[in-house]
Amino acid sequence: MRYLLTFVRRLLPILSRNARFLAAVQLLPALEAGEETLVGGQAVLEGVMMRSPHAWAIACRKPSGEVSVHSEPLQRLSEKHKWMGWPVVRGFITLGYAMNLGFRALRFSANVALDEAVEPGEKKLEVSGWMAAVNIIFSVGFFIFMYKFLPLVAATELKRVNPLFGQQIIFNLVDGVIRLALFLLFIWGVSLWPDIRRVYQYHGAEHKTVFAFESGDPLATPAVQKYSTYHPRCGTSFLMTVMIISMLVYTLIPVTSFWMRFAVRIALLPVITGLSYEIIRFAAKHRGSLFALMTAPGLWLQRITTQPPSDVQVQCAIVALDQAMTLEQQHGGELVIA
Repeated sequence: MRYLLTFVRRLLPILSRNARFLAAVQLLPALEAGEETLVGGQAVLEGVMMRSPHAWAIACRKPSGEVSVHSEPLQRLSEKHKWMGWPVVRGFITLGYAMNLGFRALRFSANVALDEAVEPGEKKLEVSGWMAAVNIIFSVGFFIFMYKFLPLVAATELKRVNPLFGQQIIFNLVDGVIRLALFLLFIWGVSLWPDIRRVYQYHGAEHKTVFAFESGDPLATPAVQKYSTYHPRCGTSFLMTVMIISMLVYTLIPVTSFWMRFAVRIALLPVITGLSYEIIRFAAKHRGSLFALMTAPGLWLQRITTQPPSDVQVQCAIVALDQAMTLEQQHGGELVIA
């Protein structure tokens, strides 16, 4: 019985952290910066990841209060391969690269938390390679099922109820609205989980710190805290733009069978991602344009995906950015805010 209790006691932290890790993986696109910029970041479990063009750093707070930091140099993909900087192409490449870094950052933060959960002399717990691979596979499957398959099934069933829903424009509009509703429901639903709400607070800390850096203010807690948690280049805005653009693009493709429509939704994902990226870039430079209005819903949604952070959470974001900037100066040179 003693061995069973010991096993259960060690298993519970793993299951709890893995559940948080899995939920955070689903939120990766919403928590990531939506553009390859001078400075961006992402909230992780009890911490923040910050990245610059040639470096990235993660700062995670342990339950003991100590901050665990990890940093690495980066090579900017558009500098390594010129074609990766082409319009539209760079959007899909940037998102894929950001997702890869984001997953690595999440795994680091989960391992920091698990390491703190063991007692002296016990074997170190961590998110293993196979567990990470299972999470990735599940996340991709969940995304396709939730945001591609289910909305299409629902729209197809509505078409059978009333032929009006079979018209090309109306069908894709209904499909898009259902997709958006599922996305909003998921974002709101996980926000009720206290652990994910803390991730949203770290997301707010990341935004405030980036704002302070971009404004040239010192990276000190009082200066950072005065800024907004809503940032126009957030991945939340990017995802909302993707969903709006996808409705328009799908309407232009003259296919009517269920499986052809499903195939189109998978095949065109890189194109829609690239187009959305270009719109986000344009909107950031032309605040009064129509495209800027398309990104506004993403800012509204940040009322959920970002929450006011505590000073302790802001300090984590500052440490991460300081570490990234230190490494950036060693590998990338002097940074100038345009």
